[in-house]
Amino acid sequence: MISRYTRPEMAAIWEAQTRFKIWFEIEAHAADALAELGVIPKEAAKTVWAKARDVIFDVARIDEIERETKHDVIAFLTHLAEIVGPEARFVHQGMTSSDVLDTCLNVQLTRAADLLIDDVDKVLKALKKRAFEHKMTPTIGRSHGIHAEPVTFGLKLAYAYAEFTRARERLVAARKEIATCAISGAVGTFAQIDPRVEEHVAKAMGLVPEPISTQVIPRDRHAMYFATLGVTASSVERLATEIRHLQRTEVLEAEEFFSEGQKGSSAMPHKRNPVLSENLTGLSRMVRAYVTPAMENVVLWHERDISHSSAERMIAPDATVTLDFALNRLAGLIDKLLIYPENMMKNLDRLGGLIHSQRLLIALTQKGASREDAYRLVQRNAMPVWRGEGDFQTLLKKDAEVKKYLSDAEISEQFDLGYHLKHVDTIFKRVFGEA
Repeated sequence: MISRYTRPEMAAIWEAQTRFKIWFEIEAHAADALAELGVIPKEAAKTVWAKARDVIFDVARIDEIERETKHDVIAFLTHLAEIVGPEARFVHQGMTSSDVLDTCLNVQLTRAADLLIDDVDKVLKALKKRAFEHKMTPTIGRSHGIHAEPVTFGLKLAYAYAEFTRARERLVAARKEIATCAISGAVGTFAQIDPRVEEHVAKAMGLVPEPISTQVIPRDRHAMYFATLGVTASSVERLATEIRHLQRTEVLEAEEFFSEGQKGSSAMPHKRNPVLSENLTGLSRMVRAYVTPAMENVVLWHERDISHSSAERMIAPDATVTLDFALNRLAGLIDKLLIYPENMMKNLDRLGGLIHSQRLLIALTQKGASREDAYRLVQRNAMPVWRGEGDFQTLLKKDAEVKKYLSDAEISEQFDLGYHLKHVDTIFKRVFGEA
């Protein structure tokens, strides 16, 4: 985790103290269940809670023990025994390290998902607000980066709103899929521990029992989780890239907020650069980079190995922290985005009416021209305008062959901007509902 791109709420989930606290809760809840089953004394389970519930674990001491034992869970259990005393011998009975590690990781990923879902809600709120603000603000739609036909800026934002609505649904599904618990012992057979212990721990930790585990929770769950983060990051980058293009000097239809005292360049005082959008592009690439290791972690030897462990220690905090930061930055960017309707109109008019070419094509075919002839006539008049040689409507009205099919009034009718926007309300109702 890099502090520059880290928010404290998400970082706290991955702190060592948090991890050890979760480890303790897993062990203590398991002890409760074992006590209820008569496997260990009830007083021992009570002592574990009483002596360690509110303890701040000594991370340095655990690290010191691990340097000798070369085993993180044993190091923790040794430190826990120093705190609890003789009753600590009843902790971890019938369990294996992965019961603690995997259940803890899924608790952390579930908590991270909750924050990410809240982050997406912030993005959705900002997008909805600005979409309705510019619902009918005309702008040019582009395909291949080239002027196509008119849209509205509100539609651009509505498209993003629909995309992030899907992202939210995926995150909710990913949270559900990752929220499992395994307390099944070595190789997952429950030979040394009753399945009821797993059920108790799962309920206490807000999880559900893994239907079948080996010595680890199946990593296809984790692969889907990180893949969902990767897709969400791609949606972040798509919107960020749109803003970067719209802020180009030749376009300047929208622009990132530029605060008082902000500087755009160390060399050129006039610069106002889309630095937030470019930053989001880079962060999105990093989140997607964590997907491949998660996919490769699915393939483990037999009932378990630890080839996944080192990768997960990095990708779990880094991917969630980075996406959390990116989503919050995106929400702020959209909320403060500077939008220039006047420049949008200038760009709409830039091609001298060529953006209405399809309407002319259709009008000619409806008046009896073959599609091939109609296309030829429209293109014949469009190309000079493309080269900056005249106005499209004027040229069409001078074309005798076009006039065989369309009167001047009928030609003018095809240049109505409002025609392209007549179904904006319908689209908005599909995206945002009747409200």
